[in-house]
Amino acid sequence: MRAVSVILAGVLLIPPGPAVAAPAPTDPLVARLEQIFTDQRLVGATVAVEVREAVGGRVVYQHDPDVRVLPASNQKLLTAAAALEVLGAGYRFRTTVRGHGRVLYLRGQGDPTLTYERIDRLAAAVARAGAKRYARLIVDDTWFDRVPLGLDWSWQDESYGFTAPVSALSFAANERFDNAAVEIRYRGVAGRRPTVRVWPPTGSVRVINRAVTRSGDSVGAVRAHGRAVVTLSGSVAAGRSGSALVSVPDPAATAAGLFRAALRRHGVTVSGPTSRGVTPGGTRAVAAQVSRPLAEILPPFLKLSNNGIAELLVKAMSRAADPARPGSWPTGLAAATGALGRLGVDTRLLTMGDGSGLSRRNWVTARQVTTVLEKAQRRTWFPTFRAALPVAGSADPMVGGTLRNRMRGTAAAGNVRAKTGTLSGVNALSGYVTGAGGRRLAFTFIVNASVDTAAPLLDEAAVALATV
Repeated sequence: MRAVSVILAGVLLIPPGPAVAAPAPTDPLVARLEQIFTDQRLVGATVAVEVREAVGGRVVYQHDPDVRVLPASNQKLLTAAAALEVLGAGYRFRTTVRGHGRVLYLRGQGDPTLTYERIDRLAAAVARAGAKRYARLIVDDTWFDRVPLGLDWSWQDESYGFTAPVSALSFAANERFDNAAVEIRYRGVAGRRPTVRVWPPTGSVRVINRAVTRSGDSVGAVRAHGRAVVTLSGSVAAGRSGSALVSVPDPAATAAGLFRAALRRHGVTVSGPTSRGVTPGGTRAVAAQVSRPLAEILPPFLKLSNNGIAELLVKAMSRAADPARPGSWPTGLAAATGALGRLGVDTRLLTMGDGSGLSRRNWVTARQVTTVLEKAQRRTWFPTFRAALPVAGSADPMVGGTLRNRMRGTAAAGNVRAKTGTLSGVNALSGYVTGAGGRRLAFTFIVNASVDTAAPLLDEAAVALATV
């Protein structure tokens, strides 16, 4: 039937012609990215993307770059840049011991790297200082406030090492600087339950061992809500060993216990109890431990996505911004936001709920993140920042970090340096890559509310940046 035009009520109605497809992008990279970010697997999700030339900032591709999204651990990029601005790459944390008569004061200033070995060295320095007998040990954790957990962190995660309490006096379980947590180390033994020990060695948690020696390794550990009781369950094969990371309820008390035990090993006794207090004026310096500079703390922070370091940096920024008051999240996050504004970020649409990305009150745009990545290149601390990012496909955890098993065997391997981000319903990847023609790019990919993990698609996009 031939279509005809009809005049109705004075209006000429023309039947529609055949649908005309929108012109395809002429840039092959843009075409590939458009294909990836309109994939059926992302139907119903919020996708925020921006790709810029690293030099000059010219936008190469964008998809809803000004939509506010949850960044997950991409938040750590903002925290790291802000900390470098506020504290400086040479910033060091201090833990001090001071004396007044027969009283020792152990004062923390938020050192996330205070391992068992460094606590031992601090005690050895006290022993070398002379006196071998003290009546009391007073723990001073007043450098920060005593708000231990993010206000909207999930209570279900309380027992896990990645949501450990934040304290001015704390300790690190290992050289990854997992803070305010202990490793429950286990080993399968034929014919009986696995052996268990706590590291660092502390009595601040009690382990109920319900694990069995059977096959594989499905052992898990959970600390009871508000308590110091940890239940170990699951199974492990005979001869096989592993560990589970569990937060402690009171990091300052645990650190003090480790310190007292170290004092005993070095011949120093404290006859009375440990209590909390404030170091008064007029005390004498006895010993101190000073952390590595921030430049050397950034790699375990960013490569391993260490949440504890993030929050300690926020409270350290608070002290730097307002030295007269204990470090807090509100003041530290305000200081971080101000630093990002000075870096060139439009902070009007930025909301920072914490430093790690655990909070679901963190709201960013892709444009804000790529601005951080671009503007950071103009700072003297940029080589430190870039070197601390995970490197795609590099097997060494302290090189590849959270990207060590991703993008292997592609043009992105050894090329993409980027921060990952993962929460329930959130996947993110932001960083730097050099394209096939030598063009250096800064990129941000953030997906919220996807039904399945979007990480494989983000990897595809990163490989496209490296290839096309």
